[in-house]
Amino acid sequence: MNETNNRTYRRRLGIRGWAVGARWGIERYAYTLHRITGLGILAYFLMHIVVTSSIALGQTSWEWWMTLFGPLPFKIGEYLVFAAFAFHGLNGIRLVLVELGFAVGRPEAPIYPYRTSVNVQRPLLVVVMILAAGIALAGGYDFFFMGESQ
Repeated sequence: MNETNNRTYRRRLGIRGWAVGARWGIERYAYTLHRITGLGILAYFLMHIVVTSSIALGQTSWEWWMTLFGPLPFKIGEYLVFAAFAFHGLNGIRLVLVELGFAVGRPEAPIYPYRTSVNVQRPLLVVVMILAAGIALAGGYDFFFMGESQ
């Protein structure tokens, strides 16, 4: 039997490799968080459609859904969706800038050792993370402290 067919691949991580950055830097964690927030926003969107359309089944169906999501779980879930939108939106803008070539740095000759555009992209990612954290904190203050006085 051929030795290449018998080879085991120890570097295949499966779902764990998708979800956990392990040896990668902040970019891998941003990639994972971008995927998780995207899936969370999709789940919220689908649940929103189901709950909103339940009014067509009658008032009792609507009231059942509203009692299921009590005031505190609803408030926490609403804030998590807000924070996910803040990060996902800002990181999406960063990714568009990178894909269009605005945030990749000057082109250089491919001479070993290869330089990457990490010196341009990583500071942009840090700015995105700081802005998303600031928006999430400001939104959290508004959701949990300012919202009660209204």
